[in-house]
Amino acid sequence: MANDSVLARVNFPKDLKSLKDNELLILSEELRQFIIETVAHNKGHLASSLGVVEISIALHFVFNTPYDKLIWDVGHQAYPHKILTGRKDKFHSNRKIHGISGFPKMQESEYDAFGVGHSSTSISAALGMAEASRLKGENNRQHIAVIGDGAMTAGMAIEALNNAGVSQSNILVILNDNGIAIDENAGAIHKYLTNISASKTYNRLKDDIWRVLDRLDKLGEHTQKFASKIDSALKVAFFKNSNLFEALNFRYFGPVDGHDLAHLIKILKDLKEIPGPKVLHLHTVKGKGLTTAENDPITFHAPGLFDSKTGELKPIVEGEIPPKFQDVFGETLLELADEDEKIVGVTPAMPTGSSFTFMMKKYPERVFDVGIAEQHAVTFSAGLAASGMIPFCNIYSSFMQRAYDQVIHDVALQNLPVVFCLDRAGLVGEDGPTHHGAFDLAYFNAIPNMIIAAPIDEWELRNMMKTAQKNQKGPFSIRYPRGRGHIIEWRNPMQLLEIGKGRVMREGKQIAILGIGTAGQFALQAIGNLTKKNITPAFYDLRFLKPIDKELIKEVFQDFDKIITIEDGTVIGGLATSIAKLKEEFSYSGEIINLGIPDEFIEHGKPEELQALCSFDALAIEKAVLEIWK
Repeated sequence: MANDSVLARVNFPKDLKSLKDNELLILSEELRQFIIETVAHNKGHLASSLGVVEISIALHFVFNTPYDKLIWDVGHQAYPHKILTGRKDKFHSNRKIHGISGFPKMQESEYDAFGVGHSSTSISAALGMAEASRLKGENNRQHIAVIGDGAMTAGMAIEALNNAGVSQSNILVILNDNGIAIDENAGAIHKYLTNISASKTYNRLKDDIWRVLDRLDKLGEHTQKFASKIDSALKVAFFKNSNLFEALNFRYFGPVDGHDLAHLIKILKDLKEIPGPKVLHLHTVKGKGLTTAENDPITFHAPGLFDSKTGELKPIVEGEIPPKFQDVFGETLLELADEDEKIVGVTPAMPTGSSFTFMMKKYPERVFDVGIAEQHAVTFSAGLAASGMIPFCNIYSSFMQRAYDQVIHDVALQNLPVVFCLDRAGLVGEDGPTHHGAFDLAYFNAIPNMIIAAPIDEWELRNMMKTAQKNQKGPFSIRYPRGRGHIIEWRNPMQLLEIGKGRVMREGKQIAILGIGTAGQFALQAIGNLTKKNITPAFYDLRFLKPIDKELIKEVFQDFDKIITIEDGTVIGGLATSIAKLKEEFSYSGEIINLGIPDEFIEHGKPEELQALCSFDALAIEKAVLEIWK
């Protein structure tokens, strides 16, 4: 960034106020390039942020932030916002341990009005703030929710619109409509918005109406209302029903080109003077400014390292490498689907991330992308199971938190055989606390009828998927981490496992290590190092947290007076809690050390950094063994 650039002069929103129109345009180009160059060398969310450069500048130019409250939905579209609000010089630390967060975070800046990471929360939060301002008499405070990337498909967003429409709160909802979430948007709402955006005749006439309104501003309220009615009549005529947002009592404006900065500033200034709930519908291009990202926004949602000039992705490694757990899931599910036509897949807008694409390509009619709607995904899966199908419902661990009631009420209570595949379990890394899968072992452990399995490697993931397919006696959950496994030749013939039975993976003496899931790999590494020092702890891979292998644990209690538990999940409610309960049941008097995620929210950073921070990596296990070895 050159010292004489416009961006170099902008550190806070107040610096925008004195810029001329042509300088604002230059700023948008420089800001976009700054993001591209930084993310090219520091992995992050790219395409979404490139699509909101102009709206970010316009919002901070027009509104009085941080007094006016600006809430970014999802959060991975907020890089321009962060750069314009005092974090430009820190942006290189984005998503790095002890650096700035990849998402808006209230503790990080007064400009981050609300912490986000999961979708569809912005309208609810903005409405709550608007109502609080009304009660405090702050009638001049504005509240803006920027929602997009498919987040409008989630039920929570619709619930918030429904509530806001009768509140008359001073709230502006900006719909950043780029036609895509992480994958292509799905559902009727997406089709509705596409119809509005694509109708050239309506939009041409709408622009004419707006020009008339602009000329008639001084002719009185009745003339303006008449012109507004013409606009509403056009919407009804062209779309065969009333506008969705106006039906919910919102004033609707748009669609508007979200990259026309001068027009955006003018519209926002006008909307600032209109009281009550409003929607501004913007059409934007995800990945704007980088051709490869515009052409492939799915890959460039979070592309990894790439060439900032050409957009070419840089290879991660060379030679034979273990597969991603996600791909093992996807290819294994296809194998099972080939054998059993009752198998179906369900995903809430994550077909690429969860590798449903293998099955979608061969059996598109048997995979259901329900949009960003985790609650619906679970109950929809329950309906499939109640009618004799075998649904594999794949939801990221942290997103499954949003559907907890549906898991309990609609699946477990009725003991329906839904297979929950919890992707991104454990510490996921740079996305931080909003995305860590820290709690699924604990929150599923409390649910009756639930089977909880966690594979230590790719072979076990395949075996557990086969076991879940054949079980069909109730809900079955399998959790596995983000990233690559450990086995290159992973296509083993699948075997049925005995549910609730663990196994001894290393014989030993004096100390036993009990592990669940891929955290057991750290135990194996630690034991390998300790063996060189003539220290030989035993290792037990429990495989199942629920039902837990009581007989195996009873034997461990009888044979060892020192035990270490390890899990890539919170120690409260998970394996540590289950072992503590059995300690009391079997009157075990030995020493137990629990390693896992502590009772706190863990920051962002590389997974290996966070595992070390939480003291359950191989080095931490080795240290724990050395401290209690006698």
